[in-house]
Amino acid sequence: MRILLIGAWSAAFCLTAGFAQDVTVIQNATIHTVTKGTMKGSIVIRDGKIAEVGEKVMTPSGARVIDAAGKHVIPGIIDCHTHIAVDAINEGSVSVSSMVGVGDVVNSEGKDIYRALAGGVTTANVLHGSANAIGGKNVLLKMRWGKDADALVFQEALPSIKFALGENPKRAGQATGFQAPGAQQNLRYPGTRMGVEDVIREAFLRAQEYQKEWKAYEAKKSKGEAALPPRRDLQMEPLVEVLEGKRLVHAHCYRADEILMLLRVAEEFHFKIATLQHVLEGYKLAKEIAAAGVGASTFSDWWSYKVEAYDAIPYNAAIMHKKGVLVSLNSDDAGGAELMRRLNTEAGKMMKYGGLTEDEALAMITINPAKQLKIDQYVGSIEAGKQADLVIYDKDPLSIYSKVEKVFIDGNQYFDREKDLEERPKQDARKKGLLEKEKETEKRNAPLSRRPS
Repeated sequence: MRILLIGAWSAAFCLTAGFAQDVTVIQNATIHTVTKGTMKGSIVIRDGKIAEVGEKVMTPSGARVIDAAGKHVIPGIIDCHTHIAVDAINEGSVSVSSMVGVGDVVNSEGKDIYRALAGGVTTANVLHGSANAIGGKNVLLKMRWGKDADALVFQEALPSIKFALGENPKRAGQATGFQAPGAQQNLRYPGTRMGVEDVIREAFLRAQEYQKEWKAYEAKKSKGEAALPPRRDLQMEPLVEVLEGKRLVHAHCYRADEILMLLRVAEEFHFKIATLQHVLEGYKLAKEIAAAGVGASTFSDWWSYKVEAYDAIPYNAAIMHKKGVLVSLNSDDAGGAELMRRLNTEAGKMMKYGGLTEDEALAMITINPAKQLKIDQYVGSIEAGKQADLVIYDKDPLSIYSKVEKVFIDGNQYFDREKDLEERPKQDARKKGLLEKEKETEKRNAPLSRRPS
């Protein structure tokens, strides 16, 4: 029954919304380009991309026209840290799980995709969990609700991997609860922060040796010499890609001391960290983070929810931004997309906590995460030539009273609030009919009751 319901829902909300014609024009809107100011004007979408944007734009003959008078348009929201749409998050049995990847367990039927879409999110960075010092490979998805798993993947994006510092990766190495005399727990190294650092350094030392073996083999091969290729190591291959700048690193962290540790390890092994995730004490060393050219993806105002978050402050994002750090805001949603669909108001808080401008606030959920993920040439702002990932709001997007009315990805309309509301009674009726049918089937197949003899 679950498959039938999801299939019907996909058809109702994707197909009936109508995919874009060759040309769509959004007219008379307040357009928040993020990178080139705000204007009253129109956007022309052609072949999945923004063809033209401006105050005076000619409407091509035969184009589908959307009158957005009194409404606001922003680039599709990009969430730099989520755990939605996957059937597993952590491979926590080992300290280095770089051989696994959440891209292998994408669940395209997860309703959190649609809920995120309804909140204006068009791209989500789905990360492996934080149970390991070096975790698994991540996957970047577009919220193309109704498509299969492969079609959700943002194909142009660089691959990435998850690292984690602090309480989470060391937890499996610490004894918990009452210990009976002579009893042993199955603990996993590391159990301390210094152990986390050691795991990362040891892994990269091994990766360097593995890299040397392959370079030596390729050198012999190029000279025509007989050579046997090294044995493939799926755990080391992603780390070699990190060393060669071919795979981004997103590192879960909280405390200033561990952040400095990872910056020094990255410098030692000559690799770049794309983002420090959470980074709740980033304000303490914003200058050092900026000097290293490392991005920060944080929360708006979460603090004191665990020990290593006690020193967090709501001004963290604004302080880092003003010190020159590239900052984004994320949801860290693991299911339900509750915060994901409110990232616009999370950004609005930055105007209160730090006095950022509207464009600076919007940048933290659009162009900044796009830059961190190295996809800013494709998405993140409303500019001609970029993919047409757009969100239409009924009011100012940073207002708590605003609602998402329409969402476009690659020029195709994947969400329409009006059609959503129209379809809800039909969905409820379908669900009721299926439940009644299931009850009838169970009743028909139930064994006949007999009196005890």
